[in-house]
Amino acid sequence: MKNTDISILKRLSDWFSTETGPVAVIPHSNPDGDAIGSAYGLARVLKNAGMEAKVVTPNDFPEFLNWLSEEVEIINFMKNRHKAEAFLKSSSILVFVDFNEPRRLDDLEKMLESLKGKRLLIDHHPGPVDFCDLTISDPTSSSTAQLVYELIVALDWKHLIDKQVAEALFLGMMTDTGSFSYGTSDPGMYRALSSLVGLGIDTERIHSLVYDNFSAGRFRLMGYCLYHKMVILPEYRTAYISITANELKLFNFVPGDTEGFVNLPLSVRDVVFSALFIEKEKLVKTSFRSRGSFPVNSFSAAHFNGGGHRNAAGGESRQTLEQVIDQFTQLLPAYQHLLLSN
Repeated sequence: MKNTDISILKRLSDWFSTETGPVAVIPHSNPDGDAIGSAYGLARVLKNAGMEAKVVTPNDFPEFLNWLSEEVEIINFMKNRHKAEAFLKSSSILVFVDFNEPRRLDDLEKMLESLKGKRLLIDHHPGPVDFCDLTISDPTSSSTAQLVYELIVALDWKHLIDKQVAEALFLGMMTDTGSFSYGTSDPGMYRALSSLVGLGIDTERIHSLVYDNFSAGRFRLMGYCLYHKMVILPEYRTAYISITANELKLFNFVPGDTEGFVNLPLSVRDVVFSALFIEKEKLVKTSFRSRGSFPVNSFSAAHFNGGGHRNAAGGESRQTLEQVIDQFTQLLPAYQHLLLSN
């Protein structure tokens, strides 16, 4: 929390000590391990502090994250809209985690104006939009889970971190760093991990639950994509994978099945830029990854209504899948000098 002024912590402390209503913790749509881990871990700490706290997700999250304890209720806005809306409207504090702009909430964004609770944003993506009363932002942090841990400590709530909180925050840090293979240069992450592991969590079990817990359909889809759909453009040190809606249906797709696919081409020698295009009902979801200094966040923001980190970003397009692929390949010559010098 390098950029967090002490006055923000004081105001937060006042909020949590004076507000009597529930606290809603809200991750972004299609939440990943960091989003779910951060939200669950913070909500559990708030419950341990004697508050009423629940997580409200905009939509489904991957099945491989379903092992978190049910002691913190997670309400799916898409599947249980009435219950989610009632809780959000009753909440005196709304905590948004792991995203930097309200459009990442999808349909849930439409009801933001009707919510009266005080708003806090906790995120590690660059360039947060000013839509909350207070913002805790640190793009140098490994994950939002690390920021949540540091906030808990700064509020003198470290004693409220139990094993379930530790598991959730470890999950967030592990998944947002690719099992600690990137984004790990901050010593604060290791201090946080040491404290969490010291509570007796089974790190090997958590790793297995996340990375060894996929369906057979996911692996068949992965093999299909690598053999039939991966296109390598050596003149640009770039590769991309595209998946149609019919292909998703063919392999019995469930949320989370394509998690990590965008990273696969980066294991190919000399590939420094990888893209994944997935055809949805009304749009194409785009994911970008890079090695080295190529800034996929600015690339995504400039061309695909997205953003993120320098080496990991996403976006979307209302064009057809074929048009998106054509646009992507036509953009590459303008970036060739950056990709070849990487």
